[in-house]
Amino acid sequence: MSKRCFYEVLEVERSASDGELKTAFRKAAMKWHPDRNPGDQAAEVKFREIAEAYEILKDPQRRAAYDQFGHRAFEQGVGAGQQGFGTDFSEFMTDIFDTFFGETRQRGGRQARNRGSDLRYNLEIALEEAFTGKTASIRIPTAIRCETCQGSGTKAGSRPRTCATCAGAGQVRTSQGFFSIQRTCPTCNGRGEVIENPCEACHGAGRQTRERTLSVNVPAGVEDGTRIRLAGEGEAGSQGGPSGDLYIFIAIKPHAIFQRDGADLFCRVPIAMTVAALGGELEVPTLDGTQTQVKVPEGTQTGKQFRLRSKGMPVLRTRNVGDLYIQVVVETPQNLTRRQRELLAEFERESSGDTHPESSGFLSRVKELFAGLSG
Repeated sequence: MSKRCFYEVLEVERSASDGELKTAFRKAAMKWHPDRNPGDQAAEVKFREIAEAYEILKDPQRRAAYDQFGHRAFEQGVGAGQQGFGTDFSEFMTDIFDTFFGETRQRGGRQARNRGSDLRYNLEIALEEAFTGKTASIRIPTAIRCETCQGSGTKAGSRPRTCATCAGAGQVRTSQGFFSIQRTCPTCNGRGEVIENPCEACHGAGRQTRERTLSVNVPAGVEDGTRIRLAGEGEAGSQGGPSGDLYIFIAIKPHAIFQRDGADLFCRVPIAMTVAALGGELEVPTLDGTQTQVKVPEGTQTGKQFRLRSKGMPVLRTRNVGDLYIQVVVETPQNLTRRQRELLAEFERESSGDTHPESSGFLSRVKELFAGLSG
């Protein structure tokens, strides 16, 4: 039976680029791979045909010979094609099918001992603590290295034996057609050793569950969501493996007075109508425990902001400090006495456009608007 044209096998034109050849090969190989067509002999033949075509056409010299002489270029020693699939092609095929079918090839011996899991701890602190920094004591349940066997997982006086399945390599090789794939040994899980006499305290795991108390240094200036990493303070690895890390996530409680925006603090302060009209002074608290005097000028309106430099939050790991912004809210008097009403009524009679410039200006614009509409 004569061979089909290699270009026809890969379903590409003779002018196809290297990238087009590779794409066509991957598509065809995925379709006809024996693992996806179990028991189908025709699919296996088709797959070998696709592999042979790509082996020739991916090499510029072989492709040039094939374009000139066709299949005769690789018959009776004319070309280099009938030498089977080389090492380079085998490596290439294995890499491709690692990606296609999720296999993991591990070169270089047994698998490393299993690293312990990373842990997460949510720590909630007050805004004052974020301002000054603090040392927090936390308790976390975690897996620690077994004190009886020191993490080895074996009984005192005994040692693990070499795994008979993988001969200590930690991996076994599985053949699939003309190439092979290495997998983690199912007997020893990649360790290369088997524990015959497990430790009675940890049952061979090399670790036990305990509650630990740790001290965490929270630096001044931390923000909500800040992550602190404690290397090696996570779960102990199984059978002597290295420990994972512990991640502390900071959450800052809402404050009754201050709102935070980065390193700046904001505070809304209500003031009496008389103070806003006549002027005066305010005593404003700060996070460092002191009070600051703020001068309120005559005629202050709601929304007016006063900036207090360097009275905000410290910037994490720097010497910079944010600012404190005081926003005043003029409070309207309520629950007035009879005398207070009389005084306000008298004040209203004595008022003019100069007393309430914004109100007067607004009323003037309204009159202009209606005059324009009527005109």
